[in-house]
Amino acid sequence: MKAQFLDAFNTPYALRSVLLPVLSSPYDILIKVEAASYCHTDAVLAAGQMQPNPPSFPHVGCHEFAGTIVALPNNSLSTLKIGDRVGVPGRAFHPCGTCSECTATSMPENPDADPPGYSVYCPHSRNNGIDGPGGFREYAIADSRQIAPIPDNISAVDTAVLMCAGVTIYSALKRCVLKPGQRVGIVGCGGGLGHLGLQFATKMGLKVLGIDNADSPLQLARNLGTGAKIVDARSQDANEVAIELGREDGKQDRGDMGLDSVVILPESQKAFDYGVGLLRNHGRCVVVSFPESGFHVSARDLVFRDISIMGSLVGSNKILRETLQFAAEHDVRAVIKTFALSRLNELVTAYHQGEGGKLVIDMTLPD
Repeated sequence: MKAQFLDAFNTPYALRSVLLPVLSSPYDILIKVEAASYCHTDAVLAAGQMQPNPPSFPHVGCHEFAGTIVALPNNSLSTLKIGDRVGVPGRAFHPCGTCSECTATSMPENPDADPPGYSVYCPHSRNNGIDGPGGFREYAIADSRQIAPIPDNISAVDTAVLMCAGVTIYSALKRCVLKPGQRVGIVGCGGGLGHLGLQFATKMGLKVLGIDNADSPLQLARNLGTGAKIVDARSQDANEVAIELGREDGKQDRGDMGLDSVVILPESQKAFDYGVGLLRNHGRCVVVSFPESGFHVSARDLVFRDISIMGSLVGSNKILRETLQFAAEHDVRAVIKTFALSRLNELVTAYHQGEGGKLVIDMTLPD
């Protein structure tokens, strides 16, 4: 089979032929990869900034892919069968099943946790495309407990982008803990996660504000037709936007004006500050990005405005499947540009041009 290898940090991918991967666990499934999506984390990893678990070289990237099961081990413990179409996320490949994360039971405060025995937060598991091989290859192994069955009305290409970008923003929106009619903001609304988030949030019945600061992503967000209000952060002050929203809601006091929750996607202090500035008092800020130098948080926002801040990293397998079903039922689709496997380096170049949407390797395209 053919696979794209990263042989060192900050170098192009190299296409080579290798042997098929070997099934080693009764939970393993062999997948013929049909689509493999490129994520910001792939860029972070390739630049040598993925700490504390950098990959070993040569490395096959991609932690959001989809395909069809072509083989199972003789001692398979899976209920899946050959021919099933599945989406594969990065986390968690071969969790230990015995640590505190894996054995934790679902609690009222976390109804979306997976059943005991499997956890995407297992510290002993590996992750496809991160510290283990991923989907930039013709065939890949996945953990059968890790996958999501693909609904009939979604293609492999559309599914691949939901395996990280989709589930990450969907999970972050759920962590906002909002009811239909409440306000949510998405900072970085024209990017891969952001433009999916605009669609998810509006289909959830929320009043949505999208924020970005570049022409192409802003245009992409506006062209989605979600009905979300789109703001150019370069020309519109956060405080003024919050006041405008408050007046639309009939509010009189500044503390009552603005968003109930905001999701921060860019790795930028300015983006973080802008998002927090849009919140009403007692609002919630959900952070998805993880810049190397972190974020500076204003103690005044925490103390005098009662702003709460929390992080969100992908979602449980339960949430992964819910994300895919929600997308199928509500016609949530990414704006996608596809490339053949042999053109992965062209895809990377296009990614760094920052035009928004998602870039995907479509294995059905000719070289």
